[in-house]
Order: sequence, then structure tokens, then C-alpha cells
Amino acid sequence: MSLESEVDLPGGAVLPGALPDALRAELIAFRRDMHMHPELGNQEFRTTAAIKERLERAGLKPRVLAVGTGLVCDIGVEGEQWGGGPSMLALRADIDGLPIPDTKADCPYRSTVPDRAHACGHDVHTTVVLGAGLVLAELHRRGALPRPVRLIFQPAEEVLPGGAADVIKCGALEGVGAIIAVHCDPRVDAGKIGLREGPITSACDRLEIGLDGPGGHTARPHLTTDLVTAAARVVTDVPALVGRRFDSRSGLAITWGRVESGHAPNVIPQHAELSGTVRCLDLEAWRQAPDVVVAAIDEIANLHRAKSEINYVRGVPPVVNEPGVTELLREAMIARRGVESVEGTEQSLGGEDFSWYLEHVPGAMARLGVRTPGERLIRDLHQGDFDVDESAITVGVELFTAAALVNGLR
Repeated sequence: MSLESEVDLPGGAVLPGALPDALRAELIAFRRDMHMHPELGNQEFRTTAAIKERLERAGLKPRVLAVGTGLVCDIGVEGEQWGGGPSMLALRADIDGLPIPDTKADCPYRSTVPDRAHACGHDVHTTVVLGAGLVLAELHRRGALPRPVRLIFQPAEEVLPGGAADVIKCGALEGVGAIIAVHCDPRVDAGKIGLREGPITSACDRLEIGLDGPGGHTARPHLTTDLVTAAARVVTDVPALVGRRFDSRSGLAITWGRVESGHAPNVIPQHAELSGTVRCLDLEAWRQAPDVVVAAIDEIANLHRAKSEINYVRGVPPVVNEPGVTELLREAMIARRGVESVEGTEQSLGGEDFSWYLEHVPGAMARLGVRTPGERLIRDLHQGDFDVDESAITVGVELFTAAALVNGLR
């Protein structure tokens, strides 16, 4: 593999530069193949096999996780044991797709699997880490990799509370001093990344509620529990009530995604179901949220004489970027593509299980620009027509390889 250009770093060190055309083309083809064959969380067997085969072909020794999907691969570490010392940098990707249809028209690489799509960019994240691994493996063979690096291909990011827990349980953070990741951002131009110190995503939990009553005739709601009205009041009153029990700066928001009840216009039903999400910008408020939200639901349900059954599913805390690792990403991107390639970004209300790694080691996530410069249409995440400017793959690979090299010079 030929690594074409070089960039001078302070102190006279040299940072290998742009990817060769052949590897760039191979990575785009890999991403498109993965895009055509999306697999849901903990079912990513084809994806895992494809990553494993390519890493082995590069002379590496990837290890599939005990859950059967996802894998971990060290570069610059001898033997089969976890190792590499406290300065090892981990590069993390998520490999699962979403249970939604791919609605792109006239796209040669649209999903071939009904009601499955890579509509969150995990195919890009995976390809970026794979590409960085191939480049870093070549640098290691040349004796130009200053410190070991670990590649983490994580399953089930979209499944609460996230597949990161399985990676951590298998010991994949042993010997890791820091961890980095990217997430596709359709609001940022390809060629750039968005960075932020501190919280960059939000906490995300799931709510599942059942409401029950005796049912009855719509002519006599006063003789029974008007369950539809009770459900409607939970939908409207619970978010308002919870909003007055937290500091408004915590950004706690309850949003409903499903409300179901009844089958006939003149029958008051006996059962109603509601489900939605609880999102929160603040870590301390997130820790208090279950007790406060459940109490508010019970309060409103009792007011309308409905019996409530609540399943509060704990999700993920916010991703909080550690300043030192955020600066590493900034330095690496500037060394590679100049100061104009880095822009600030806001904290989003999206959830990401990358946060669980940060409970154990410092780390940071960058927003990887995937919008074609000048394009006005924004194909948002989790929509069936989502797609990316594939030049972002090269940008991500170069960011990660640069981060590994700059980290080794610290």
C-alpha cells in the first residue's frame, strides 16, 4: 500500500497523508456492499464476517465478540492477550442497521433487505474504522506506528441500552487510555468535522405505558373510566408536569411515538398503550428522571381513575467529550486538512451508547460531515432516503490515522 502525501508536524515528525486511489475505491465499495445488506442489532453476522475477512487479509488477528457479532482487533500488539499499555488508543465503530425501509430511488446500492436500512450512517462509521485499521497496519509494518491501536466494531448500538456493554464486558477496554469515534452529520459539509468539549449528545430512555379501566358505553363516561381521555391527558400533561419538576436548563423532553386505544366509536375501551422517549441534556437530571417521570404518570392516571403499568427502560447517558481527547481530534484534523476543516457543533438530543465507554476511559466523538458542499437538501438521520457524500469516508480515515499518530507523539 502506498500512502501518498506527507504532512510535517511540529518537531520535524512526519504524518503520512492522503489515501491511495485504490484503497479509497475499495472502501467506497465496502460501504456500498454493507449499505445493500443492513443487519439489525445482534444479527450482524454477514457484516462481522466481511470485516473479519478484510482484516485477516491485511495480516491482522481480529477476535469476534462472545455474543457472536462485532469484533475487536489490535494493531501493534503481539500475542492474543489484551495489551498495549495505558496509552493505547481505541477507534470505535457501530455496525448495525435500522428497522426501516430504504426509500432511495434509482440508487444502485440501496438496501436489498425489506424494511432494513443503514439510515444512520453506521456503514460509514464501520468503513472509516476499517480503512484506518488497514492504513495503520501498513504503518506498523513499516515501523511507523508509535503506539498500539485497538479497533472496536460494536454491534447493536440501536438497541437500548446499547451493545457497548457487551464490548466492555469482554475486556476490550483493558489497556485502553482513550477512545474516539465519529458520527455522520448531514448538517456538516463533507471535508469538515464538528467538535464540542463536554456533552455532545443527550441521554435517551424509553417509556412504555399501559392504562386500564373497566370500559363502558360512550353515552355514560361518568360511570366508568374514560380511558381515551386519560391517555390524552397523559400525553399532554405528563411532559408539562415533568417540565416543572426539573431545571429547564436540563433540557429534559418527553416525546410520544405511539398511542393506541379502542376499536369502536361508541365503546370506551378497557386498555390503552403509549410509548415514547425521555431525552435529557444533563447527566444529573437523567439520573433523577425515572422516579420523577413515573410519579408524574401515576399522578395523572390516578386523577382520571385509570390504572397505570409503567415500564421505564433505561437507555444511555449523554456522550461527554473529554477536553484532552477532543483536542487530540482537533489537532489531528488540523494537521491533516487545515484549521478551516474544524467547526464547532451544538449538543444534540440524539442518544448514543458511545457514552458507556466514557464511563470507563476518556474519549470524544466528532461529527463527521457527510453533506455535499452546496447541497441544500438535508437527508436527515433515521429517514429512509438518508445517504452521504462518500468523500467523507476518506476524511474519517485520515482523521483517525492522524489521531493515532499524533497521540503517539504526545
